[in-house]
Amino acid sequence: MLPLLTRDVHEVGLICQHCNETLVPFEEIPAGAQYDLREWALQYVPVHAVAHWDDRQRKAAGDYDHAYESAADEAEELLARAGRQLAPRLLEFYTAVVWEDQDECLEVRPEDVRL
Repeated sequence: MLPLLTRDVHEVGLICQHCNETLVPFEEIPAGAQYDLREWALQYVPVHAVAHWDDRQRKAAGDYDHAYESAADEAEELLARAGRQLAPRLLEFYTAVVWEDQDECLEVRPEDVRL
């Protein structure tokens, strides 16, 4: 079992990279890490949501392409922070942790995420 840190950590906790089942429910992650993970995940929610806007939301944004590109840029930064700060902090509690370094919905690939 290899814990995977994803943008859904606040809802599902750490999942198994191999089977996608929950390994560590969020409530069971040590309290010292929960706050930072929660804050990060809550910042990620509206960024990721841009990829799933309906027609009304896209029209309200004016320039959806710009909003989408901005969200992708922000996702890259947030994913890099997860790899640079959050995942290493989890190593205080778990022997190994991997983190999601892409967002397919925003077309962010691993090579786009700069640590």
